[in-house]
Amino acid sequence: MAYDLITMGRIGVDLYPLQTGVPLAQVTTFGRFLGGSAANVAVAAARLGRRTALISRTGDDPFATYLHQALGEFGVDDRFVTPVAALPTPVTFCEVFPPDDFPLYFYRRPKAPDLEIDARDLDLDAIRETRVFWVTGTGLSEEPSRTATLTALAHRARSGTTVLDLDWRPTLWKDTAWRDPEAARPFYAEALRHATVAVGNLDEVEVVTGLREPHAAARALLAAGVRLAVVKQGPKGVLAVGADGECAEVPPLPVTVLNGLGAGDAFGGSLCHGLLAGWDLETTVRHANAAGAIVASRLECSSAMPTAAEVAAALSEGAVR
Repeated sequence: MAYDLITMGRIGVDLYPLQTGVPLAQVTTFGRFLGGSAANVAVAAARLGRRTALISRTGDDPFATYLHQALGEFGVDDRFVTPVAALPTPVTFCEVFPPDDFPLYFYRRPKAPDLEIDARDLDLDAIRETRVFWVTGTGLSEEPSRTATLTALAHRARSGTTVLDLDWRPTLWKDTAWRDPEAARPFYAEALRHATVAVGNLDEVEVVTGLREPHAAARALLAAGVRLAVVKQGPKGVLAVGADGECAEVPPLPVTVLNGLGAGDAFGGSLCHGLLAGWDLETTVRHANAAGAIVASRLECSSAMPTAAEVAAALSEGAVR
């Protein structure tokens, strides 16, 4: 049986402070959580009842063992997560200063194992057959991950739903040239030719299209080849525009933010859930917005991903309690 969703990209260990409003140098207690955007999106969709799998790589160390255990507990198939013996499993720290300051510190040196995903090792049949396939911009930043990502996208040949998470995180990349949007845009353009959905925040869509005005950026993404452009605008909500002219502008759901770092991944998993369910665009985006708001009200990311009942309750109440 085909998967509902396969994601491809980052996995790692989040070590988040259990004290808020405290600089990292003064934090004394941390919680350990599964992390990484692609992993979190797979978890978010699994929490909503979807059959999901992750394509990624870890080190060959105790943290990798923990991540495999966590994926299994969350219901995400880990068969495509393989070790790279020479590299450590990535670790990420953060500081938590609600409501809008959450500095991240990535430890992905000398190179992150997820950037060692090789096209020769991909299960292209599984990628072709999954109902939704999700890749990230970080996967385009360095070889062999870049070729693997583009190979997977081309092999899918726009069958089903293929989502490109623009995921502009230049601090993760060794190649300083990639920190220049002009250097990154050709690779984004190639990926967009094979994707059916593009998702990004205002900074990310500006990097990819050169445009920051949401409607203009969405039109540029559609012109690049996708059928649906989703522009996340933070406190101004979300704009989603389809190639068929359908448009949804959804305001944010009121929430007291504790940690906003996992909200985008919760949004992504819920977006995939709505697309799989065949919901109309506004229903899909409202559900995704609510999922993101729920996670923003919690400390962790992966284990904070909401169930369908929790999202329904937030939508019914019009806020996250």
